[in-house]
Amino acid sequence: MNLFFWSILCSSGLAAAGLTWVIAGALSESAGQAAGAYTRELSQTLEDMFLFIPAKRLVDMGWVAAATTFLLFMLPFCRTNPPWILPLGILLSALAAAGAFCLPHLVVRTLRAKRLERFNLQLLEALPMMANALRAGFSINQAFESVADGTEAPMRQEISLFLQQLRVGVSFSDALATLEQRVGSEDLTLVCTAIDIARRSGGNLTEIFDSIAETIRARLRIRQHVKTLTAQGRLQGLIIGAMPFLLGIGMAIFKPNLMIPFVCSLPGVATLLAVSLLVFLGGWMIRRIVAIDI
Repeated sequence: MNLFFWSILCSSGLAAAGLTWVIAGALSESAGQAAGAYTRELSQTLEDMFLFIPAKRLVDMGWVAAATTFLLFMLPFCRTNPPWILPLGILLSALAAAGAFCLPHLVVRTLRAKRLERFNLQLLEALPMMANALRAGFSINQAFESVADGTEAPMRQEISLFLQQLRVGVSFSDALATLEQRVGSEDLTLVCTAIDIARRSGGNLTEIFDSIAETIRARLRIRQHVKTLTAQGRLQGLIIGAMPFLLGIGMAIFKPNLMIPFVCSLPGVATLLAVSLLVFLGGWMIRRIVAIDI
């Protein structure tokens, strides 16, 4: 009987170990594929921004930030009394570590948005330059060259790459489509569409450029007006959203004998989760309200 019991126990243990090994291998492979896709996407974004930084270095920084965040968040939960505190700490720390891992990607997205905003402002200067060049008898390629010589980055970088593609034999339409896809600007899409239509069916590009420039100026004025009108609401939302966390940090510093038992109790953890969720939903709703598509 004892032999049969130990045989069943060993067989169950081996089966559980094998299943765990298979699941761990599958998860490791999936994580590797996700990390590879994440690295390729980040590398393409950096390349489009002319930032020659290895994407793997940013991914490694994300892993370091995730590990550090996990350890810091686990400090208050490193105990076994009550029994639920350790699993809850692991769950919350894993969520915080996942957010920290995405920080480099968020920084790159912010830099890309700033670069796109600067490009759109430079486009307002480039369109009159191209229109004047065409009035002077220059070709469309020479008009692009005048823009590359008379502007700064990022406009100069993008137009110089566009001209370089033309020199190595890429057709004008393909190079223009690549420029539009690489920059990702709605205003540039309007310009590229107008140029492509004018080259295919004819048209006065100087007047088209002047009209597009006026349209972009009007859209920019409306955006600035909307941003001005919503500045107070966005600032109030930021202050109100940060206030619970700032008060909690202040209480933890000045009254730790009150805050630490609260944070380490089940009602306290539930309250913190509810507050965080409500603040996140409130911030998301405010961003959706003020994100007016123009």
